[in-house]
Formats: sequence, C-alpha cells, structure tokens
Amino acid sequence: MQFNHDNMSGVRVAEELVNMLGGGAWDEGALADLLAAHLFHNPQVGAFEEALLRDWTTRLRAVFESDSEKDRCATVNALLEQGVKRVFLTVHDGLGPHLHFAETSDSLVERVRALTAGGLAIFITEAAGGRLGTCARDGCPKVFADTSRGGRRAYCSARCGNAEAVMRYRERGHYAGRP
Repeated sequence: MQFNHDNMSGVRVAEELVNMLGGGAWDEGALADLLAAHLFHNPQVGAFEEALLRDWTTRLRAVFESDSEKDRCATVNALLEQGVKRVFLTVHDGLGPHLHFAETSDSLVERVRALTAGGLAIFITEAAGGRLGTCARDGCPKVFADTSRGGRRAYCSARCGNAEAVMRYRERGHYAGRP
C-alpha cells in the first residue's frame, strides 16, 4: 500500500502529540514547537490551550490503542463529531489541492482537533482500518502510524524492535552472562 505523505500531517500530529504526552516531554513550549514544526499559524500555547490539548491527546491515544476496526472507527467518529465543523478543499502557500477541516480563524485548539480527527479518519480509510498501534516493547508508551510497505509494524522504532529482539535472545539462554 502506498500512502500520500503530503496528506499525512493530521495523523503525524496526532502521533507526535500522543508520544509527547506519553514520553513526559509535555509542556507549553514543546507543544508550541511541535505545532510550529507542522506549520500551524500562531502556535501560541498558554495554560488554557495546554489543558485542552492534553485532554484531546488522551482521547487521540484511544484511537491507536483500539483493538478492532469497529472500535477504532467509533472512536474516530466521536473525535470527528467534536473536532470538525466542516471540510473543504483548498490551495495555498504553493501547496497542491488538499483538505482543510478548520478555518484559519478558528482557535489553535479547534485547528488541532480538526486536523488530527480528520487526518486520522483519512489515514484509517487509506489503511483499510488498520496500521495504527502501540509499541509492542514492554514498557514503551509510544504509538505509531505504520506506513511501511508490508504493514506489519509492531514497534515505534527500530531501537525498540532491536531491544525486544535482544531480550528474547537472552531469555532463550543464548546469553552467557557476558558484559
């Protein structure tokens, strides 16, 4: 399956928000930096916005943790209902035609909600219901959107996959206790 990476910003913002919150790097400055990196205009985050985005991000995590397509769709539908007022096609800033889920005049929180809910819906549609998950390494809180060709990703990163493989190798008794 081939993904249009130009349309991936919503799912990537969702993924990064969830990982930021789960990784303990969550604060107003880090949020503003993340949103600026994803080209949000005026990404000024105060205590009010931070609290609303924290709550929203907790709801986003549930999408990645869903065990079935049906549950995942229901979770995203609830996010769409709260986060998206309207959908429209636009061109600007040298970009080709793309969808917007919020007006530029909407608040920062409204724009984040709309982009992440809409982006997750598009990604799930393109991925036929799957390809979102949580890292399989015990103790890792990270989530991921699998855009690999095979669609069998189980870890948030190669580092976690390698750490898990080393642990399994050692558990099988192949490690003789050498440093």
